[in-house]
This record gives sequence, C-alpha cells and structure tokens, in this order.
Amino acid sequence: MTPELSIILPAKNEAKGLQKLLPELQEKFPDAEIVVVNDGSTDNSEEVCLASGVNIVSHRQSKGNGGAVKAGARAATGRILIFMDADGQHKPDDVPRLLEVLANGHDMVVGARSRGSQASIGRGVANAFYNWFATRMTGQTIPDLTSGFRAVIASKFREFIYLLPNGFSYPTTSTMAFFSAGYSVEYLPIVAGARKGKSHIRPIKDGIRFLIIILKVATLYSPLKIFVPVSGLMFLSGVSYYLYTYLTAGRFTNMGALLLITSVLIFLIGLVSEQITTLIYRDT
Repeated sequence: MTPELSIILPAKNEAKGLQKLLPELQEKFPDAEIVVVNDGSTDNSEEVCLASGVNIVSHRQSKGNGGAVKAGARAATGRILIFMDADGQHKPDDVPRLLEVLANGHDMVVGARSRGSQASIGRGVANAFYNWFATRMTGQTIPDLTSGFRAVIASKFREFIYLLPNGFSYPTTSTMAFFSAGYSVEYLPIVAGARKGKSHIRPIKDGIRFLIIILKVATLYSPLKIFVPVSGLMFLSGVSYYLYTYLTAGRFTNMGALLLITSVLIFLIGLVSEQITTLIYRDT
C-alpha cells in the first residue's frame, strides 16, 4: 500500500541526532514512510538507521545536501513529502502543523524560523538579506528562504528536481521555482532547536551560491526582473555622465553614448529572453 506521507532526512554524520529523532518520528507517524539518505557518513549513521528499520539510501561518497534531497525525493513513494534536517533542529511536533496548512490548498508549506532560531548573528543578517533579495525577485513575501523544513506535494516538487543543485541551496531553488511557476507557497512560523553536531555550511562559498541561484531561477522564469533594473542603472549612469560632461565641458562624450546604447541593448536582450521563456513554458 502506497503511503500518504514520506518523511525525508538527508544525513551526513548525524548519528547522534538520528538516535533521538527516528524513534520519535516512528512513534508519532507510524503509517509514514521514513527515508534517510546517508550521504557519505563516516560515523555510525547507517547502523542507527538499520537498527531503526527505516528506509535508507546510502551514498558511499558525499553528494551534498541537495544531492541527498534529490535521492530521497526519487526514492520516496508518498503523495506528500516532508523534508527535515537530521540534526535535531526541526521538531516532529511541527509536522502536523505543516500538513494542516498544506491541506488548505497550498502546494508547499515552509517552516519559517524565528529570529531566535538563527545559529548566529551573522547567519541571521545574511538570511535577512537573502529573504529581501528573493522577495524583490519574485514579488512575493519570503520570510525564510533557506529553511530546509517543508511539506510539499511530491508530484510538483519533482517537476523542479532537475534544477536543484547538489549543495546547500535546494531550499532556495525550490522556493524560487515554486513562486516563479505560480504555485502556492505558505509559511508557518516555527522555532528551530539547536543542532547536534557541526554545521556543514560554508558561509562565504554557500552564501555566494545562494545569490547565484536566486539570479539563475529568476532569469529562468522571469528574465525582465533581472534585465530591466540593470538596464535602468546603465541608463541613469549614461544620463548622469552626459549631464556631468555637458556642464563641465559642454559636450556629449563617447562614454555617455556607450552607456546609453548599452542600456538599450540590455533591455532588448531581456525582452527577447522573456519571449523565449514564454515559449518554453507555454504548455506548462
């Protein structure tokens, strides 16, 4: 019998968290399918999973958090997927709350962490910037872009599985893709606990990756949201430079002309990109 709910836990060296989390999930959700993706762990994570009797997908070499999520989504058979961290930050008691909101007609529900749930002040500031930037790109309010705790309709999540990177950016990519495709995404406030073990996120490298993914997905679904601001900036630069040279030298320079022409070219490229995007997704 196909389960209604599949709970997916990407795990790399999370034996300590799994020892506590798995029995709790099995007790609270006896009918759910639990899939742990052991992403190249060097501790006894695999032994903990085998002892618990949950489904396990093992990667002999680490493929990254996103790679583990994709493997779990492919292996899961439930109509609804729950993604949780295996490090103890996400509470099983919040799963029914996510499912309740999802049942109201949404396609994905994300657990939005409170400010006190951020691992550090620096991480909180970075996440606030990502949230603001993604909100500007999608035109939708995004209170927590990088939360990995979410419930989603499996069939719709798999539509974008090819877009998901192997690193720590699957929440960013899936959220941006859902919003850009016009699916309904809701946020549910949660309080995340302290993680057990060491975080695998690299702030600078993964932070730059988050920004690139926001731009990538926005360009993929709505190119003008990227090209128009850049074109406008170049146009304002050209006009400002023209006014400066006119007032100081009484002439219109080649640099001013170059800036204005570049702004027009960027806008036209964005317009063509928008038409291509419309043609690509006209049947979806």
